[in-house]
Amino acid sequence: MTNGRAPAMLVKEISMPISPPLLAILACPLCKADVKLTADEKGLKCVSCHRVYPIKDDIPVMIIDEASVEPGRAVKT
Repeated sequence: MTNGRAPAMLVKEISMPISPPLLAILACPLCKADVKLTADEKGLKCVSCHRVYPIKDDIPVMIIDEASVEPGRAVKT
């Protein structure tokens, strides 16, 4: 017996806070080097000065005063 509704489908969402095209054009505002997504996907890390810029509500906060220096923080490869 059916209730007139379409069967429920499970949709797997892939969460990527920063799109690859955006990540390709972003740079550290301090030293102008490339940034990479952190392993936990909660920040963007400068490959040169090791500043980590937070991602808040899926928006990178590229403000120097908001960044923290974290040389040991892992990035996605």
